[in-house]
Amino acid sequence: MSHQKLLKILHAGALRKPVVECAKLLQDARPELKVELESYGSRACARQVREGKVVDILALADPMIFAELLGPEYIDKYYIFANDQIVLAYNEFSRGSGEINARNWFDILLREEVTFGRSNQHLDPCGYRTLMVWQLSEQYYGRRGLFKELDQICRGDLIYPKSYDLASDVLVGKLDYGFEYLCVVNQFGLRYLTLPEKINLSNPTYADYYSQSSVSLQGKNSGEMITIPGAPIEFAIAIPKNAENPVAAKDFLDLILSKQGQQILEECGLIPY
Repeated sequence: MSHQKLLKILHAGALRKPVVECAKLLQDARPELKVELESYGSRACARQVREGKVVDILALADPMIFAELLGPEYIDKYYIFANDQIVLAYNEFSRGSGEINARNWFDILLREEVTFGRSNQHLDPCGYRTLMVWQLSEQYYGRRGLFKELDQICRGDLIYPKSYDLASDVLVGKLDYGFEYLCVVNQFGLRYLTLPEKINLSNPTYADYYSQSSVSLQGKNSGEMITIPGAPIEFAIAIPKNAENPVAAKDFLDLILSKQGQQILEECGLIPY
């Protein structure tokens, strides 16, 4: 198949629905185009590109990854197209869900019989953002040691490769709760608790407050660690320099940034930029 007819998109799991919807629209307009989608946690996506995977579009859940792992050799510019927040997702049978609220959620999560999960911070921005939310919560609620308590319970099998997998286990009741993006919760039709703005990473006004939290992650090269500060949640998209179908990639990029694309983002629970 010629490169002109195949559009390869690598995207964050959290962006599955908007990417699928935009790809469908593009295919309606250009029936000869075949679109191939793959998704992983955003950091895992970036690593694959660094290891030689060639794609036409890269849509990630944190613009910082473009700068830190991919610029300037693989990407020269990226576009921030939406923002989001971290919420606590649950299902109708989740233990404690009848009484959970923005003041007591951590007490319920710490109960012996309750299970909760998060995604892996080394693979997925939702994972490190969850750790930031826990750190900010310790300060916000004046609850010393809260981060450590949550972190010690949420280990092993409770840590998922990407937020999408985590949401499906909350949906089927394998977990009581999961820390998720609102857009993922909407895609799955899950119930959720909104956390205070000062801790949910949604509001650019609180950027300085968010930056009090930080997480250390595996860096560009193996064995190297970097520390990243908390920041408002943003999603970004780029066309890699070595894209084989830059023309169709540009059409896709224009679509997701257009009025029509923004409407799709809104329907998927994102806030378009």
